[in-house]
Amino acid sequence: MLPAVDDSSDWSRYRQIVQPAPFGEKLRRIPTPAVDAALAAVVAVAIGFAIGAEQEAGSKHPDALAYLLGVAIAVPLLVRRRWPLGVLIVSTVVVMTYHAFDYPAIGIALPLAAAFFTAAAAGYLWPAAIVALGLHMFAVGFRALEEGESLVSVIGSGTIEDLVLVAAVLLLAETLRTRRAWMAEVQERLRRTEAEREREAERRVEQERLRIAHELHDVLAHTIAVIGVQAGVASEALTDSPEDAGAALGTIREKSREALAELKATVGVLREPREGAPRSPAPRLAQLQELVGMAADAGVHVEVSVTGSARSLPAIVDLAAYRIIQESLTNVLRHAGASYAKVSIDYESDAVVVQVDDDGRGASNGAEGYGVAGMRERAAAIGGRLEVGPAPYPHRGFRVRAWLPAERVLG
Repeated sequence: MLPAVDDSSDWSRYRQIVQPAPFGEKLRRIPTPAVDAALAAVVAVAIGFAIGAEQEAGSKHPDALAYLLGVAIAVPLLVRRRWPLGVLIVSTVVVMTYHAFDYPAIGIALPLAAAFFTAAAAGYLWPAAIVALGLHMFAVGFRALEEGESLVSVIGSGTIEDLVLVAAVLLLAETLRTRRAWMAEVQERLRRTEAEREREAERRVEQERLRIAHELHDVLAHTIAVIGVQAGVASEALTDSPEDAGAALGTIREKSREALAELKATVGVLREPREGAPRSPAPRLAQLQELVGMAADAGVHVEVSVTGSARSLPAIVDLAAYRIIQESLTNVLRHAGASYAKVSIDYESDAVVVQVDDDGRGASNGAEGYGVAGMRERAAAIGGRLEVGPAPYPHRGFRVRAWLPAERVLG
């Protein structure tokens, strides 16, 4: 079981573990065919020296065939990465062929060490161990039965040392294979963790983008809707009633300044604030009369009704209620074609219910616009719920009703 890598210190530590050292990085740059060719050459030279140095009584004097077989033992190492187990078997057969010609014994560990190591490192530990054990048992049996040597002399003539060396090679290869697999798993976990962090960063950026879009929409949509209505009034009254047109243009100028101030305040809050930088306070239900006044200036009479025991609400609930009423009145001005709207605020024991009714034509279709989706998200974010739709019979128009928890705000 690998330890967790979520902590930043673990992250740095594991990156240092799997980061190749400068010398190791240089070795990695060497092409693998060149490495395999060099290894095969070294093994061939070592076997050649062993053949020439061995002086075994009764053995055949080494000739060209002996050295050719010595080279043939090393040649399969050129493809050891592709067929590790096959290379071991072929090299073993060549070694047995060499000894079958009664040339001076060169043992098993020296000529086959690289092949055993490659097979074990590739995950063939048990097949390689079986080959090694079978090869040694065959060698002991052949010398004891065919050549008439005593079992004690055969075992004491280097067979045990050969077997121990081969076992050491296999264990070393298995250890390196296990460590390599562990490092690969660590790297994969680091890769997954980094990918997850990137996805989390992208998700947060997307959430921030949506939050900014909602905030800008909530702050500016109402004011811009009033400007649009007043621009229509000014256009119609420009010829018949210059005074009314001038008043409408004055309202447009005032609301444009308010919109610019709201935009600056919103952008200032969304930016990373400096130490001590002032922030515009979030709007609350106490500022509801400003919304009513803006709607009245646009020609919509708004009635406000408050029931229950009015009290201070959590800031996030107060802001959500204000924004829902603001968006509802904005929709009344822009889409409903209404002349009358009623804003009802009901303080229940554990919640506040805000409701906006109008006498307009209602929704043109069943699709929710961006503003309704924003209101629904605001309500859901604090554990509330939102209902929108035509006003109940016999009334006409449209209704927005939001139930917002006032005592226990859900995350």
